Amino acid sequence: MQAPRPLRIANCSGFYGDRRSAPRELLEGGPIDVLTGDYLAELTMLILWRSRARDPAKGYAASFLGQMEECLGLATDKGVKVVANAGGLNPAGLAAELREVAGRLGLDVRVAHVEGDDLLDRLDDLRAVGEPLAHLDTGVPLAAAGVAPVTANAYLGAWGIVAALEGGADVVVCGRVTDASLVVGPAAWHFGWAADDWDRLAGAVVAGHVLECGTQATGGNYAFLEELPDSRLPGFPIAEVAADGSAVVTKHPGTGGLVSVGTVTAQLLYEIGGPAYQNPDVVARFDTVRVEQAGPDRVRLHGTRGEPAPDRLKVAVNYLGGFRNSMSFVLTGLDVEAKAAMAEAALFERLGGRERFQTAVTRLVGRPTADPASAEEAVAELRVTVKDPDPAKVGRAFSSAAIELALASYPGCYTTTPPGDATPYGVYWPTLVRADLVDQVVVLDTGHRLPVKPPTSPTPHPPAPAPGVPDPDPAASGPPVGERSPTPGPGEPAVHTPSTVRVPLGRVFGARSGDKGGTANVGVWARNAAGYRFLEGFLTVERFRELIPEAGELVVQRHELPNLRALNFVVVGLLGEGVSSSTRVDPQAKGLGEWLRARVVELPAELLDTQGG
Repeated sequence: MQAPRPLRIANCSGFYGDRRSAPRELLEGGPIDVLTGDYLAELTMLILWRSRARDPAKGYAASFLGQMEECLGLATDKGVKVVANAGGLNPAGLAAELREVAGRLGLDVRVAHVEGDDLLDRLDDLRAVGEPLAHLDTGVPLAAAGVAPVTANAYLGAWGIVAALEGGADVVVCGRVTDASLVVGPAAWHFGWAADDWDRLAGAVVAGHVLECGTQATGGNYAFLEELPDSRLPGFPIAEVAADGSAVVTKHPGTGGLVSVGTVTAQLLYEIGGPAYQNPDVVARFDTVRVEQAGPDRVRLHGTRGEPAPDRLKVAVNYLGGFRNSMSFVLTGLDVEAKAAMAEAALFERLGGRERFQTAVTRLVGRPTADPASAEEAVAELRVTVKDPDPAKVGRAFSSAAIELALASYPGCYTTTPPGDATPYGVYWPTLVRADLVDQVVVLDTGHRLPVKPPTSPTPHPPAPAPGVPDPDPAASGPPVGERSPTPGPGEPAVHTPSTVRVPLGRVFGARSGDKGGTANVGVWARNAAGYRFLEGFLTVERFRELIPEAGELVVQRHELPNLRALNFVVVGLLGEGVSSSTRVDPQAKGLGEWLRARVVELPAELLDTQGG
């Protein structure tokens, strides 16, 4: 019997605000079966809460509605299913709007939505049945924090999407489902997978994780710029998911960007923790994923092992932490440290002292170059950020005090920011809740409600095999690169000892970093087995702390992924309370990997020869 053809699933959005034309590009650029869109992040839920506070009918990703108004007819003509989490905090409202759009356009489109993820009104009941809603990083119960959540959403899995498609939906609107579920759901529906098809589900989770951030899988934000074929915007990714859960990642012909082992590996490492990647429907073992080039702009993912689904779901809680404001002073030329100290002292003296604020952070960003040849080379910035529950303290009173120093402070004083009011900031509280306490429901356009049962009790499953370094290559033979070879015995030829050079780490190794609340991750990968053999011994937790001093006092976890020739570092608390609360210059750790790559280290010269550095 001939195996069914792969299901072509394309993703048109990696965040709320991604390229508006992406759905049309994917629908017109070639054949696809399913169009997905990922619009939600921790911060997005807070943005949507503010939208709904202004208008109770909102609370969804409005850009998706505009995209569908332009492209729904095209998707219908081509028989393409649409699955997106653009429903945010109001999936029912977005589904109703889509039905109105379809009717106005004269389209026969069946729209369903998935609900049950919103737990805000159930938090007291959950605590009453023994759910502490403890913070995943600190262990503090939510009740002990003394905060008032404004959003609380469980990460649902794929089976609501499956039920909606089985119910005949052409468009499935979700709220907070996991990003990967947007791919797992259509694949499980199309191939008829069971809830305990762990390996197949895990393979689809991996494909979904690669697709979820859109063009980050096709050359966007990619470490090795010289590998990209041109400067065009990358095309959006497509996964050809097979019946066994394996997949080929690709893009439409003629679009920009690149699909390579490197670009896909970079995305696999994005915002992950340990090798056991937990999804509501399965635990996907990232230490079993095999990645191989299968042709130009085609990368095959296979071999993924899955384990039974966890019995608890992650819940993203957001609450308002208070108000914040920032001002930036420009410091030019000589003595920038002294100038910064002068401005800082004068500012807080006028404001009544640092202790008036819940948080007051100052950072000196950049340094002038020696003998600067341009104004831009001559400057640094002093950034002052204050936070407090009282908006009056950190509003105009703060920003105007900074402006008042313009003619009364250090030489060359000016700011880059005008006086402004305080803005509210949110705090992210990640926690867990028992999966059987979350009532997932699919609502069809007929109004019929379909309860979604959680996966069946786990069945025995053999443990995933211990991974090894894949596909040995000639550069990997002999002792690990950078290690001294054994001293030759009598009559044996002398053995070459590699020379070393001081170069940025990124001349040889790639990195991709990101955030999950207050925690940051940095995935570092080698481009061949020889590089990984060196990387594994070289980049220890201790050396990581040396290269990233901000991590010095924090918990740093190192996870080895030899099948990806990669190490993943998880830095707990680097981003403070996360979301919009962080006062770092890079609050979501998007540039943390590039900072690490820029650090100068001692590397074996032969690594540069074998890796194009």
